Amino acid sequence: MFFDNLSDVKKIASRCGTSVFVVPSELNVEIGGAFVLQPENKSVITIEQVRSVIARLGVRQTSDVFIVIRPAESLQIEAANALLKNLEEPGEKVHFVLITDSPSQILSTILSRASLYFLRDIRAVDGPILANDRVKALAKKLMVAREGELVELAEEISRKKEGVRSYALEVIGVAIEMLYKTYFLTGKDVFLSKLPKFLAAYEAISRNGHVKLQIVANLC
Repeated sequence: MFFDNLSDVKKIASRCGTSVFVVPSELNVEIGGAFVLQPENKSVITIEQVRSVIARLGVRQTSDVFIVIRPAESLQIEAANALLKNLEEPGEKVHFVLITDSPSQILSTILSRASLYFLRDIRAVDGPILANDRVKALAKKLMVAREGELVELAEEISRKKEGVRSYALEVIGVAIEMLYKTYFLTGKDVFLSKLPKFLAAYEAISRNGHVKLQIVANLC
């Protein structure tokens, strides 16, 4: 999904428990009254910082609370894992707002619990897609695959011995990022027109949909 103005972030986030906003790193996102979680002395957000936030959420909230995490990809793996339950069930008035310029660097277990929004801004195409070559190759194939090829690709993705769902979400997430960036670089609507199908597949798989079935059904 896309949004047009940074001033809309708070309004959009208020409708979600957990949301990821893809925004160029040089742009400032202001959410008044939000608690901001960002790297302090190190280049990462630590598990100690996350535990501090979780402790704050132990008190019943009477008004909307926004926790901004930027850059979201700086979460240590242990810190990210400690947050997962809260991201999945943040509470009625709690809103996690993850901001990044590299969604492919965020753990798929986090992305699967979030609504994903891209700023409709040409600056968001800057920088490489940070994923391994195999994931990027599969993502590119998914972008152009025909129906028969989709079945083969879905089977190939599903053959991964461990973490099939997370792997599928990573591949589809990279494909989404590629489609978005390619659209802005080329101006060709064909890339934009494919995004809803990939977003639908991502959401269905993140909600425990059958991996192979959802890839084929949504991307045909």
